[in-house]
Amino acid sequence: MSSMSAAPPNDTLARDFVAFSVQSGVLRFGEFKTKAGRLSPYFFNSGLFDDGAKLARLSEFYARRLLASGLQFDMLFGPAYKGITLAAGTGIALAGLGRSVPFCHNRKEAKDHGEGGLMVGAPLKGRVVIIDDVITDGASKRESVEMIRAAGAEPAAVLIAMDRMERGGRDDNLSDKSAVEDFQSQYGIPVLSIANLTDLMQYLRSNDDPALRTHFSAVAAYRERYGV
Repeated sequence: MSSMSAAPPNDTLARDFVAFSVQSGVLRFGEFKTKAGRLSPYFFNSGLFDDGAKLARLSEFYARRLLASGLQFDMLFGPAYKGITLAAGTGIALAGLGRSVPFCHNRKEAKDHGEGGLMVGAPLKGRVVIIDDVITDGASKRESVEMIRAAGAEPAAVLIAMDRMERGGRDDNLSDKSAVEDFQSQYGIPVLSIANLTDLMQYLRSNDDPALRTHFSAVAAYRERYGV
């Protein structure tokens, strides 16, 4: 992994997040077709953090990860659509931990009435953390970086829930870097994650539930083939 990509600050935070994701049905094991057409032995679907209690706990994981990173930041930005809820929730959780910061998000299409424009919420300024669930091809994060810089603010980091640590490309022509590493290399912006594939594998390998442990070998084989 690129040295710029900060690993989770302690094993407990990452392990608890993986366990929470499994218990919530957000992290599942089996056989799933990815956007790249691969058959993955696990699937992380943040859209299934779908009630108030799950969202509150998820937001606290984001907030604690961000505070533990030591990163200097002034506000949060949530890319439409999933990032909107995540940034708002993280802002609420940060306030509960004693750090209240402004946040905003973009619209997919500019509004031509009322306040108008593409942005909703606090004005973009200072050091901005982009909050989202994962990085696949990095497209929405690139758009976010461009919007933040166009406003005269500085994108300080991207904070995601799960880093799959997976290379892109076709099976016969895999990239050298993961989507996260490609993004960091292109923009010079660190990507923080609450947990990553290493944390997931450690959770499976050490789990008391034999049914969960049986998935370790498939995940390890997938990482051997596609991982960084």
